[in-house]
Amino acid sequence: MSLREKLTAAVKEAMLARDAERTSALRMIQAKLKDADIAARPKGVTQISDEEVQALLRSMIKSRRESAALYRQGGREELAAKEEREIAVISEFLPRTLEGAALEAAVAEAIAASGAAGPKDMGKVMAALKAKHGAALDMAAASAAVKAGLAG
Repeated sequence: MSLREKLTAAVKEAMLARDAERTSALRMIQAKLKDADIAARPKGVTQISDEEVQALLRSMIKSRRESAALYRQGGREELAAKEEREIAVISEFLPRTLEGAALEAAVAEAIAASGAAGPKDMGKVMAALKAKHGAALDMAAASAAVKAGLAG
């Protein structure tokens, strides 16, 4: 089942459950996806690929994390909580990301495979990581892990 089909099924399920907040978040994802499809039309593409959909979802999560942090700084905890609930809904449609020990092991393997000697080789390590674990990477976390791995 493609991401689009999963999204459509989730919208129907949320509507039947009368979960207004979840339905709203899912419809927001659909609207963003439709915008991306329309933007891709001049290139002769009717629908963006699942990889591009995942990138779109990751960017949505990133912007919501930033918004939640700003809301917290402004003392608007209820708005920050709403952003985090939207992040949880969006995250359901992304593959599990490497975290903790698994991420550290993948970084150590990429450092060894690329022959990186220091921080100046960070690009080589990131390229090796992305090639092997592309969709399972949170690039911000991976970047921090690579920096730590190359520094130590």
